[in-house]
Amino acid sequence: MPETRPRRVSSQRFLPAVKFVAVALCATAFLLSGAQAAKKEKTTAAKTSVAKKSAGPVPVEVKRSGKAPRGAKVADRSEKVVRGGRNVVASIRQKNGKTVVAVQRRSVVRVETPARQSFGQLAGLHGTDDALDLKSSVALVIDQDTHEVLFSKNDHAVLPIASLTKLMTGLLISEAHLPNDELITITQDDVDTEKGSRSRLTVGTTLSRGELLHLALMSSENRAAHALGRTYPGGLATFVSIMNAKAKMLGMKDTRYVEPTGLSSRNQSSAQDLALLVNAAYSDATVRSLSTSPEYQVEVGNRVLQFNTTNRLVKSPDWEIGVQKTGYISEAGQCLVMQAKVAGRKLIMVFLDSAGKFSRIADAERVRRWVEATHASTGSPAASRSTAAYQVAG
Repeated sequence: MPETRPRRVSSQRFLPAVKFVAVALCATAFLLSGAQAAKKEKTTAAKTSVAKKSAGPVPVEVKRSGKAPRGAKVADRSEKVVRGGRNVVASIRQKNGKTVVAVQRRSVVRVETPARQSFGQLAGLHGTDDALDLKSSVALVIDQDTHEVLFSKNDHAVLPIASLTKLMTGLLISEAHLPNDELITITQDDVDTEKGSRSRLTVGTTLSRGELLHLALMSSENRAAHALGRTYPGGLATFVSIMNAKAKMLGMKDTRYVEPTGLSSRNQSSAQDLALLVNAAYSDATVRSLSTSPEYQVEVGNRVLQFNTTNRLVKSPDWEIGVQKTGYISEAGQCLVMQAKVAGRKLIMVFLDSAGKFSRIADAERVRRWVEATHASTGSPAASRSTAAYQVAG
């Protein structure tokens, strides 16, 4: 039997299979790299989508399929992104052999927190219409001598009164006849923890009682008002109890005080009650003088601080104001009380919960022009006037 010789297998038979496997591996690697690049592009696009309004050019890479036109130079499309801060992004890329840097500044969109609604807004008082189209949800205008109500709007509503509180604070300090030259130092106890408001009277500042009273009534200085109550004989608790006792004595049935500045929304009253307070404050010469002072300077250490009135009507030649006080916290809105002489009549005006920074002033101007046109002291009553009498204590 012939000897059996082993069959030699040629390597050429496996060459097609090897080529197929190599092509498959290359294709898989290409697809994976493409997927990763697409994912990276999508992430980068999501991060930079907030910069819709940019101060500089935004580099955009356009991918084209097919061959480039004859003679055209093919740019290197590799691009690097560099961040230069929170709102600046720079992209660096090669184009036609040159390095191109495009700086993109993102626009910052600030989202403001909606303003906190006042108690009057929450109660729907701003929906009340009135003939003068006032922005104040509560208003009352009465003749101080005849007690005649000329205008009223939600005058029974009980609302926070903000720094109108200081009118009672100033009245009690004046009536106590304490030494005006006694020095009082601002302490940490006088710092506002209710609203976090600022003050130019830093802790350690020492002023006289008379100076603090002037600043509290004229420029509504919170630390000055608090220091006056804190240093009252018997302390702050005693002073607040006297504030409420005085309100009761004046017939202010809907009024309550918990502190002497008005920063607390628990200091509340009605327009009718505040008219009684304005009338009582007008009878005090010190309160009249200090509340209508246009400006005042105090020496604090080596500095001289200039303070101004919070009511610009005080400086207006169109107004003859006997006593006044402004107030504002978000719960109370813009507030204003005044005694003023208009068209030959001494009027008491109360504006509460006015919407808008200057709206309380505009409301007072509307009332003044209306009174001059229809309620002059020698004129006949207007048809829209209330004929109800309002008893003013004093």
